[in-house]
Amino acid sequence: MSLFVSIKKKLGSFHLDVSFEADGGILGILGSSGCGKSMTLKCIAGIETPDEGVIRLDGRVLFDSKQRINLPPQKRKVGYLFQNYALFPNMTVRQNIAAGVSKDKKDRDSFLEGKIRSLYLEGMENKYPHQLSGGQQQRVALARILASEPELILLDEPFSALDSYLRWQLEQELVNTLEGFSGGALFVSHSRDEVYRICQKVCVINEGRSEAVLPVRTLFEDPSTLSAALLSGCKNYTRIHPLSENAVFAEDWGVPLTVARNADPSFVYAGVRAHFIRLVPEPGPDTFPCVVTRVVQDVFSTIVMLRPCSAPEEGPTSSYSAIRAELSKEAWAELCPSGKEPAVLSVQIAPRDILLLKA
Repeated sequence: MSLFVSIKKKLGSFHLDVSFEADGGILGILGSSGCGKSMTLKCIAGIETPDEGVIRLDGRVLFDSKQRINLPPQKRKVGYLFQNYALFPNMTVRQNIAAGVSKDKKDRDSFLEGKIRSLYLEGMENKYPHQLSGGQQQRVALARILASEPELILLDEPFSALDSYLRWQLEQELVNTLEGFSGGALFVSHSRDEVYRICQKVCVINEGRSEAVLPVRTLFEDPSTLSAALLSGCKNYTRIHPLSENAVFAEDWGVPLTVARNADPSFVYAGVRAHFIRLVPEPGPDTFPCVVTRVVQDVFSTIVMLRPCSAPEEGPTSSYSAIRAELSKEAWAELCPSGKEPAVLSVQIAPRDILLLKA
């Protein structure tokens, strides 16, 4: 499966401008709410029409504004799994799945039985959607999509309305189902954890604009932009300017930082993941003092909020100066030998743990 998407669409003041390619497997589309993820899927499926651009699937043109090609959804060979699964409430499980099967399909009944078995729906054929659990409804919706023999499956935040336990269970079932699918899939989510576990590659969409497609591990280990870093879970960032080849000045923290890579002027932010922030009781190399502003006891860890003593007190950078550190409860207890929380601690950041980021 090969998918090429390069489209633009304007909706009021919002501008969608995305370009990416997928070549099989599961491509994650990661972005915050309202960034254009679902709109992108709807344009690929033919539910929405871009203002301009091209969409090609395995060499077939689904949409081309210049050639005035715009195939209807039923001719695109694209399956769309909606957030609410969109089952027909007045149809049984068997009837819902059968709705996806071509009328002229040979051995239609045996084909239908095969889809029911493959999604573990035996014994539920005569039930209606309201009689099914959320996981069963999702399997029926997937069976209906697979029965239409699509070349591409679009998954629009399929776990967003589920509790954490059911979400994990359905995630595993979905992965198992897609492993046996010969085509490709796009998985839309605002959850970095889901994308990390499910997808092989990822494309970040930020305020309607797509970034480069990356291997999932690259997004988490070496994101290139601030938006990608934030979406991958980076909690701390500061504006910077270079001091030398291996040093930058953190403008929001008011301190110099030693970095492990060439700090050329194209990098305008530095990011540090919360679990890479090391707290030490005394100053030392690559450290700077911070005031402890809040301590939050999470279920399995301690979150410490800090403000660098040298951070600007006022101005546009002051709101970005907070630093979040996450450490084990045992490590935090070692910093509080008398049981009293320290008022000031030194933050130590290894140069290799500093992400240099573009805008």
